[in-house]
Amino acid sequence: MGGTGSGQVFVEIDKEKVEERADESVRDAQQDAYETDVGEYLTDLLGEYNDRDTEGTQDVLEVIRSELEGEIDGTVDLLFGGSVAKHTYVDGMSDVDTLVLFENTELAGKSPGEIKEVLAGLLREGYGSQATVVVGRQAVTVSWEERTIQLLPALRIGDGFRIASSDGSRWTGTAPRRFATALTDANRALGGKLVPCVKLAKAVVGNLPEGRRMSGYHTEAVALEVFRGYDGPRTPKAMVRHFFEHAGKYVLRPIRDPSGQSSYVDDYLGEANDDRRRLVATTLDRIGRRMRNADGVRSLDQWKGLFE
Repeated sequence: MGGTGSGQVFVEIDKEKVEERADESVRDAQQDAYETDVGEYLTDLLGEYNDRDTEGTQDVLEVIRSELEGEIDGTVDLLFGGSVAKHTYVDGMSDVDTLVLFENTELAGKSPGEIKEVLAGLLREGYGSQATVVVGRQAVTVSWEERTIQLLPALRIGDGFRIASSDGSRWTGTAPRRFATALTDANRALGGKLVPCVKLAKAVVGNLPEGRRMSGYHTEAVALEVFRGYDGPRTPKAMVRHFFEHAGKYVLRPIRDPSGQSSYVDDYLGEANDDRRRLVATTLDRIGRRMRNADGVRSLDQWKGLFE
């Protein structure tokens, strides 16, 4: 009778395959730990950005409104615009843009330049050395109590507004809520993940030298282009990396300003394919490569270096 009679079955074990599977499990565990670490770091950053004292800024604006209304006949109202209205504010990268609506006042017939000077004079008189007041082409910028607020004089025209043209010489129509609505709709379509991505992108851009960075508004407009039809992972890390890997090509050509505040959101970079545009695009591409390289070696420190 054949066999040993012991009932035992011997199986030959492929040691190389066992070792490969073990190594693969270790690599998977390391990758999961790395993704978790970077994800937690970016989430903590977003928490810091979201803690910004918006209520404090509203208190400052209410004081400004009261002071102005006390000195000018008619009605003065303030409307949040810019990054605060779109919830994309990042300290150091975004100003608080506020429309100063003058209605039924003697200022209605004056030029933008005249109204800006009146506004700046009233602010200097009211706050003296406590605030720094600077008159720009379109707005009056006030730095007070560690806040920077851009005040754009505006006249209400029907359902819209008129503000100073990009060169400050005349009044021009604007629809400031149009772009905010577009960003809100895109954010909703991406499950609320676009706005956090924009905040992270702004934080990285804010660390760049002046000649290589986009404005906050431009960053938002590029994000709308980059994430049009996006179907990738909706994590902060995946999305901010996607932004920088693709943003450069959208910087090379002007993007129209849907609000009508100016012809393009990126007039400051000149014509299509201008050297300034190429410099910014190259910088954005380089950041995208740095993110890919950080992922290649699983380096949390390299990710941190982009935000610090």
